[in-house]
Amino acid sequence: MYLLVALAITILVIALAWRGLGARIDAETPPSGGPGVRQRPAPRPRPQLRQVAPDDDPEFLREIDRRLRGEDKNGSGGA
Repeated sequence: MYLLVALAITILVIALAWRGLGARIDAETPPSGGPGVRQRPAPRPRPQLRQVAPDDDPEFLREIDRRLRGEDKNGSGGA
């Protein structure tokens, strides 16, 4: 019984994937139109911003080093 259920689910997943791939391929094919039909321009690639993690930020590292050495801003000498 479990084998039949697993087989049915597998067939359903394959059928849905096949249908999804077919729809995507159909959308990518250009329509057969006359000379007035234009294709949409390809989207520009977005520049990826480099994010610096807090533990890689030089200012953060200096602040941690200062606190570990007991050189707080207020001059209290640490905890």
